[in-house]
Amino acid sequence: MPNEKLEKLKHEQYVAEKKLTAAKHREKQMQSELKRLTRSERTHRLCTPAGMLETFLREPTLLTNDDVMELLTFIFRSEAVQKLC
Repeated sequence: MPNEKLEKLKHEQYVAEKKLTAAKHREKQMQSELKRLTRSERTHRLCTPAGMLETFLREPTLLTNDDVMELLTFIFRSEAVQKLC
């Protein structure tokens, strides 16, 4: 009888450990999916304004990153824009 109880407890422990392993795996999957969605949202948030900005430029491919930074700095330092931000 004690042997049967021990075997039953071992089986219950085995099942619980399998469930824990599965839950940890699912948690990792969910964290990974959350990171993917966050990256996707950020990419969309960054690309949309950049696309809007590009529509106002004659030759956007000619601008360097420094040129764009200089342009944005000039724009955002203007008094009218300061009131909006």
